[in-house]
Amino acid sequence: MSRQIQFDVTSMTCAGCAGRAERALAAVPGVESASVSIASHRATVAGDADAATLRDALNKAGYPAQETRITLDIEGMSCASCAGRVERALTALPGVLDAQVNLATDTVVVRVLSGAVPTDALVRAVGDAGYGARQVGDDSQATEERKRAETAALRRDFIVAAALTLPVFLVEMGGHLVPGFHHWLYGLVDTWAVWFAQFVLVTAVLVGPGRRFFRVGLPLLFKGAPDMNTLVALGTLAASGYSTTVLFAPALLPETARAVYFEAAAVIVTLILLGRLLEARAKGRTGAAIRKLMGLRPDTVRRERDGRVEEVGVADVAPGDVLLARAGERIAVDGEVVSGASYVDESMLTGEPVPVEKSEGAAVTGGTVNGNGTLRYRATAVGADTVLARIIALVEQAQGAKLPIQALADRVVRVFVPVVLAVALVTILAWLALTGDPAQALVAGVSVLIIACPCAMGLATPTSIMVGTGRAAELGVLFRKGDALQRLSQARVVAFDKTGTLTEGRPELVAQTMTGGFEASEVLRLVASAERGSDHPIARALDRAAPDAPEPDSVETVPGYGLRATVEGREVLVGTARLMQEAGIDAGPLSEALDTAASRGQTPVLVAVDGRLAAAFAVADRVKPDARRAVAALHDAGLAVAMITGDTRATAQAIATDLGIEHVEAEVRPEGKVDAIRHLRERFGAVAFAGDGINDAPALAEAEIGLAIGTGTDVAIESADVVLSSGAVAGAVNAFGLSRAVMRNIRQNLFWAFGYNVALIPVAAGVLYPATGMMLSPMLAAGAMALSSVFVLSNALRLRRVSPALPEEPSRPAAPLQEATA
Repeated sequence: MSRQIQFDVTSMTCAGCAGRAERALAAVPGVESASVSIASHRATVAGDADAATLRDALNKAGYPAQETRITLDIEGMSCASCAGRVERALTALPGVLDAQVNLATDTVVVRVLSGAVPTDALVRAVGDAGYGARQVGDDSQATEERKRAETAALRRDFIVAAALTLPVFLVEMGGHLVPGFHHWLYGLVDTWAVWFAQFVLVTAVLVGPGRRFFRVGLPLLFKGAPDMNTLVALGTLAASGYSTTVLFAPALLPETARAVYFEAAAVIVTLILLGRLLEARAKGRTGAAIRKLMGLRPDTVRRERDGRVEEVGVADVAPGDVLLARAGERIAVDGEVVSGASYVDESMLTGEPVPVEKSEGAAVTGGTVNGNGTLRYRATAVGADTVLARIIALVEQAQGAKLPIQALADRVVRVFVPVVLAVALVTILAWLALTGDPAQALVAGVSVLIIACPCAMGLATPTSIMVGTGRAAELGVLFRKGDALQRLSQARVVAFDKTGTLTEGRPELVAQTMTGGFEASEVLRLVASAERGSDHPIARALDRAAPDAPEPDSVETVPGYGLRATVEGREVLVGTARLMQEAGIDAGPLSEALDTAASRGQTPVLVAVDGRLAAAFAVADRVKPDARRAVAALHDAGLAVAMITGDTRATAQAIATDLGIEHVEAEVRPEGKVDAIRHLRERFGAVAFAGDGINDAPALAEAEIGLAIGTGTDVAIESADVVLSSGAVAGAVNAFGLSRAVMRNIRQNLFWAFGYNVALIPVAAGVLYPATGMMLSPMLAAGAMALSSVFVLSNALRLRRVSPALPEEPSRPAAPLQEATA
């Protein structure tokens, strides 16, 4: 059917761009006409081509269609078939790219071509499918209030249903518990009167608390799209309708079949309400990590303006505002310290418990806790631009994702309810044909309807994802994409960039060897003075080693070899062995130190003072404290470990040997890292790559899973699937551990959900009756159905207690200098 949609197009700068975008759209099969306006940057397309195809055509032409994510709260979903119905209703709309329902949070995230689909159209589509919907706003408190109100309504309905059901249950089951009870009761009251009282109480249950099942389930049945509510509605109607016929029109049934099952209808409703109440409470706990992160944001902050300090809402803070944080208060937004000094607890960001010293010029992050001093800081990022807001957005995005493993469950659920209705009908007909007993047939059919709830299937994956990604965020591992959980668990080799990933990312002085007659501290002071004006990384390392060095009298650079300087009247020569040789200074006494530095991948620096050889300094990029433990832990987990670096082969091999890395790709240019990833894939299988720099972005994108060190560049982080916020190598080990724990949990849930239905539907149908004489009553079926969902939720909640696979060590001082005398 032909239809017309309009949507926004980006990257157009002229009429020629619009023309090329227009031709790209017109070439898509199914497009009848297409026009693109450069003035409004909007495309108008008529035809039956789907939104994703139009998007892909524009992307290929270089003018991407703008996309928008809209989140809707959904009311009335109770199982995976409900979720599938909502998704299909939304994706049927022109302009919708995809829709992903999260049954654990009762939300759906809809990706649309920007401007193509108004929100009210999405809400109407969900309404036509039989469910309520409203757009999620920024007011998380209102959302929490709504969820609490829904839970309170469930609790109220359960209590009312239980109170009305209890007398009916005691009357019918009392004879089984207390012999002689029925004789005593029916000796006092006529049987018809007892049944009539049950009819009144059960009708009140069905009309009151049980109305929710009929209000949703029956309209969907008439639309040809039955769901779990339909199964409950049909089961309770069958039991109560049969019993009502026995009560008011017994002549319609043979005398042997005149028994009532009012208690079954009432108990089914009560137990399923109990199950939903337990589900709602468990679902509330699955989002604990997000609420904990949101709780890190203070509501108010003290702002300094025009010499006055006033308390304002955090929402009123603008970039550039000067804010104050007293001891013990949380930093409100991201900023830069203007004055003051303190220690700040950044454990929420890095996972490290040791506070970090902050003084003028230092960056502070919103949500972290100020220690023992007052800080004045200038806001640099507010609202959605803060680090904490971006972390929350990443976690929410990952929690709403759908993993490939869920595809099987979705396919089964789509046909599950119609199949169950057919099985129930066949069960009733078979029992009638074999026994001629309508009552026996009714019990079997209702049991099949009630026990076959697909709720557990729908909850199996999203609850594990929610809890797992939330726990990961607490451990400093941010999954930017939900499916990264599954892909990371399938990796067979982990490749690390060296600089800034396995190492600290800046050279430091690591060893010093002195000749006779010179003091290390004095020589280092002279060298630092000589290097004071240089921006070379090695010069900066030597300068940091002696920050109190004086200004040099004069400095002369010797290109490619080093420099000459005069410091406090003394002649200082700093550089290579070639520089010493040209100055007529014998470097032989320090040859062993030079060889040792070379074997360790360190850069040697020779120093002569007043024409005499004084020292050999070794400068190197230090390995991160946890790198050795991390590599060993990855090996223990059965993963191969590789290192890809642009550094020299000698340096790379020395560090790899020190860390226990068996595969090294050295002297690799940025574009060559992609080829290195491909070689590793051919040799080992799926590759995970961890890096931190702009030059790592192509490799992060090429690997099956990219892990960005959180202290790295924004480009690297945007190219990655997982962000290790603390910057520690241990984060990679924790990411693998969490990925495998979540996937193991999902497989357990799916096994239970599928196995439960496969095993118990035949039992409910009565296959064991010929051998054992046992039938599964509808009441037991309702209890088992409710417990299956509670089991899946409880199993997912175990992920909240997952311990880090490799706890990150707190920051510690650098290793002491290796000192020697030649």
